[in-house]
Amino acid sequence: MFTAWRKLSLIATAALLGLPLLVILWVGVELLIGGDYATLSHLWQTVVPEYIRHSLWLLLGVAVGVITLGVSTAWLTTACRFPGQRLLTWALLLPLAMPAYITAYTYTGMLDFAGPVQTTLRDTFGWGYGDYWFPQIRSLGGAILVLSLVLFPYVYLISRATFIQQSATTLEAGRSLGLNPWQCFARLALPLARPAIVTGTTLALMETLADYGTVAYFGVTTFTTGIFRTWYGLGDLNGALQLAGMLLVAVIALMFLERWSRRQARYDQRSSRPAQPFQLHGAKAWLASLVCWLPLVFGFILPALQLASWSLERWQVWVDPDFWQLTFNSFMLALIAAVIVVTMALWLGYGRRQLPTPAVRVSVTFAGLGYAIPGLVIAVGLLLVLSKLDHAIIALSKSWFDYNPGLLLSGTLFALLFAYVVRFLSVSLQTINAGLAEIRPSMDEAARIQGYRPLQVLRKIHLPLLRPSVLTALILVGVDVLKELPATLVLRPFDFNTLAVRAYEMAGDERLADAGPPALMMVLVGLIPVILLSRAMLKSRHSQLTTPTNTTKESDFAPVTA
Repeated sequence: MFTAWRKLSLIATAALLGLPLLVILWVGVELLIGGDYATLSHLWQTVVPEYIRHSLWLLLGVAVGVITLGVSTAWLTTACRFPGQRLLTWALLLPLAMPAYITAYTYTGMLDFAGPVQTTLRDTFGWGYGDYWFPQIRSLGGAILVLSLVLFPYVYLISRATFIQQSATTLEAGRSLGLNPWQCFARLALPLARPAIVTGTTLALMETLADYGTVAYFGVTTFTTGIFRTWYGLGDLNGALQLAGMLLVAVIALMFLERWSRRQARYDQRSSRPAQPFQLHGAKAWLASLVCWLPLVFGFILPALQLASWSLERWQVWVDPDFWQLTFNSFMLALIAAVIVVTMALWLGYGRRQLPTPAVRVSVTFAGLGYAIPGLVIAVGLLLVLSKLDHAIIALSKSWFDYNPGLLLSGTLFALLFAYVVRFLSVSLQTINAGLAEIRPSMDEAARIQGYRPLQVLRKIHLPLLRPSVLTALILVGVDVLKELPATLVLRPFDFNTLAVRAYEMAGDERLADAGPPALMMVLVGLIPVILLSRAMLKSRHSQLTTPTNTTKESDFAPVTA
């Protein structure tokens, strides 16, 4: 009986977390079945074709950008030795700490007409307005560039892990057939890493679809900006729901693509003797170093320097009590959300370990889908649910007590925290599951033999062993919450701001220098998970290289002749 209640509670919890997404799909189908085609027809005739066109070009451009940057840097830092290679191995993850919309603000400040780049050109050559052409950063091409620079570490991280684990015998066989190093990469290493590359690219494209701050600031009309404008600008909730449903279908399609790509991961050859890096010399070594440094410089170093410059210009903000109150609000919100999310992840992850039935596995997997869904879509679905509950509570209170309690759920911190749980549960759940996988089932069996109940097993055995995983999950979720913009914009209580919202508001008012301090604070905090990831990568590389610092020369990859 107790087991049945635990199973039911796990399934109910997962269903509750997936409720906002189910509501959007249900309302969309209900509107179509009910014959409410007026809004949908108007959207299709006016804005939807533009949303689709811009979204597709954005996805295509970002896909090309992240694959080019991610795969090239992953292969070079794994298979080659060149100046700065050890530093670049972890430094190429730094763009992950830079939110895309923050990078968009910094490049606008640097490249706009009044920015330092164009000002220097005019002062140097004596040009005036209209005397020269300069590319517009606030455009679709600029959005593709910014998102590619920020999101390529997804492909770099996953591709490099695959290149590290590839077998040395595969490349040796290619050399014996007369292939040079680049032919070995193109014909052997790249095809074997294809599932990993597709997975990393799909993750980057999901983030692209979920992005609001970058495309809104650059004036690029996509589904996320369309949902926000239809709801807030036109006051049309049905239209916003239908647009959210279209975006949700697109995200689900990308999720299936990512799962389909991973089904071929078994073809990725692994070996206890991974391929050893070879030493580059001369121009090739410096060219490889340049290829790896360029995305790091443009994706992190230049934006970080611009934020630091703005922060120095507005140094008085750092001693303003209002700024530190804003920082306190953001950190407390992130801390509370992280604790709730990790607690839910422990409950669901441990429950699936104890009760690995198909219903529990499917429900927990469903609960973890929120990370792939844009925060704006989650906010739309959640607000619809909570507003109906609020009106039901008000009606009930009026009929029973003749009292109007007001909005108790929507427009409160409860709604915001609920959205964060739905959005970021997957991040914590995957981290907790990785830690649980390292605990042998025999330890659970031994504890049950001694009479421990499941909660006692969790408290006395699993939690001490899961301490690193729990800490990592807390940090990752806290930083993600700190950077989240669309859901926070929609669901935050009245007169409640976060660092992300303040930076967005300042940039929206063209006060880019004022956006510097809150943006820099978010970037500094975002460095924490990047450091954790880099340490994990270095540890993985050390464990894979069973022979101590053996490197091969470039000549060893020369074609073999008789």
